Amino acid sequence: MEIRYYISLAVALFCIGIIGVLTRRNAIIIFMCVELMLNAVNLLLVAFSKMHAATAMGKAFPGMVSDAQIFVFFIMVVAAAEVSVGLAIIVMMYRNTHSTDVNFLNRLKN
Repeated sequence: MEIRYYISLAVALFCIGIIGVLTRRNAIIIFMCVELMLNAVNLLLVAFSKMHAATAMGKAFPGMVSDAQIFVFFIMVVAAAEVSVGLAIIVMMYRNTHSTDVNFLNRLKN
């Protein structure tokens, strides 16, 4: 499969995530859209890693894991930590305000 298909899919996923973050008010949906953007970046990293594995170095060392795949692993670890902390914040926000509307948080500053 050609790299342009992966790029177009990743761009579409990233755009959906950005539109969701900018237009939605529900904190959980915003959180899911941020995760969607992270997964789009992971898809691009793995696709470019696979594309560059066919170079001379990739042919010389076929079992070698590339740096991009290691970055994807660390992004997934950070995303898992983000999920745990973010969901804890959303649960505490819901317990205090009985809403997950992020516009309501602006009213709490005053």
